[in-house]
Amino acid sequence: MTRCRCGLPLVYLLLLAAGLLAADEEQKQPPPTDWIDPATGHRVIRLSPDGGGSSLYFHQNTYTPEGDKLIFNSKGGIVAVDISKLGESDKPPRAEVIVPGASAIAMAFKSREVYYSKGKSGGVYAANVDTREVRQVKNARGGTINADETFSVVAINATEPSGKTAKLEPRKFLPQRERMFGDKIKMGIALTPEEEASAKKEDGLARRLANPSSMAFVFTDLKSGESKTVGYQYAWLNHLQFSPADPSWLLYCHEGTWHEVDRVWVIRTDGSGQKLIHKRTIDMEIAGHEFWSNDGKTVWFDLQTPRSKVFWLAGVNLETGEKVRYPIERDHWSIHFNVSRDGKLFAGDGGDPGQVAFAKEGRWIYAFHPQGKSAAADKDGWHEGTFKAERLVNMATHNYKMEPNVTITPDSRWVVFRSNMHGPSHVYAVEVRKSK
Repeated sequence: MTRCRCGLPLVYLLLLAAGLLAADEEQKQPPPTDWIDPATGHRVIRLSPDGGGSSLYFHQNTYTPEGDKLIFNSKGGIVAVDISKLGESDKPPRAEVIVPGASAIAMAFKSREVYYSKGKSGGVYAANVDTREVRQVKNARGGTINADETFSVVAINATEPSGKTAKLEPRKFLPQRERMFGDKIKMGIALTPEEEASAKKEDGLARRLANPSSMAFVFTDLKSGESKTVGYQYAWLNHLQFSPADPSWLLYCHEGTWHEVDRVWVIRTDGSGQKLIHKRTIDMEIAGHEFWSNDGKTVWFDLQTPRSKVFWLAGVNLETGEKVRYPIERDHWSIHFNVSRDGKLFAGDGGDPGQVAFAKEGRWIYAFHPQGKSAAADKDGWHEGTFKAERLVNMATHNYKMEPNVTITPDSRWVVFRSNMHGPSHVYAVEVRKSK
């Protein structure tokens, strides 16, 4: 038998090389386009082309008003996929390039146009997803544009000229290891690597909260070009999102270490109505990753009382003030939640053990079916509801450093998410109804 200089049979080395080449070729193959998740029985369809794709952040609108098309980003540019007959054919859906070489900001709420930017000083543009006709959104300052395209908004560092906005006294925070895991440390229990990483991340956020600068919003009238600076606060203003229904409402947050801030706020485009949506009531309580209901009446958010221990999806109705919260099991907690257009279905993208819930079995895409809520409120004003949770996609091979950012299609039939479960980033849709 012929042997190489290392002493191994040559035929063995040839077989080994062939196996490695086959494995390498398998890794280069594009992910499947259509399959039934063996763990859940739900059908999953890949929406992005072979080159990959990435859906937008969870609260950015990605659907046409009619609900027939979905937009996302790909290597070729902004693409649109017809989802009106998704799942009715064995052929993969076709992702059509709308704007080559561009990256989407969001889909317009009322028209069939997708917003995008041509760079830091290049302005904001809108492209029709059907005709591909492009126009400049005149006077837009920043890419956050309201529902009827009358205002844009950006947050800037600015101090109120009148000096009426009181400056906060500098705060000194405990090291977050002690703040977040003090009980375990006192008991001599070693923190897990995930807990250590979480504390380190929060230390970085807390430093900016110690002595915050003043910020404000610049609302720009897109017709006249006139800008107005309002809403001065000594806080880190972030997560700006206009109401899908009421053009005058802006939802935003006080960014930072969630258990050190009252995070969820709203303000109107004229500067009125600035108010806190939810005030924390206990130490280490958090509220965050806020988002609108489609009718613009309710602000939803992840609520934990306290952080990492008791989990809720909570909502406050801006018109009535009614508060409702649904308990979430630790393993069902998700980095982001979302709600369908009709408000009858919620979805979550799960999380790995390094997230705030430290869930051991949380790597799933979830559907949450509301089962009703109490007629009477509790002593804190909450109506408590119940969810029926359902696993849709096994995300065990997904690296959660890339957040899946779930959305629900306008017909409530599919949950759309992005994932690197097969290597590169792709956009997928999972059918809410279990396959027969």
